[in-house]
Amino acid sequence: MTVLKLHRKIYRGTAVDAALKVYGSYATFEQREEPDHWVVSVSATTPARERRVAGELANYALGLTIAARNASPE
Repeated sequence: MTVLKLHRKIYRGTAVDAALKVYGSYATFEQREEPDHWVVSVSATTPARERRVAGELANYALGLTIAARNASPE
């Protein structure tokens, strides 16, 4: 199992949720919240696949977060 800890100051929760939906067919996820992090456990058929899916999920969630911030007026 690979565990991602995505800091709440960087990642939006809605972006993490959307990324989980996109990558749901590639691995199994368990999600929980900590005071400072979104925590996602990734289980897949091999450790290499877990790492790959975890990396892709984190990048996708970050991209969605950035896009949402750019779309919102400050």
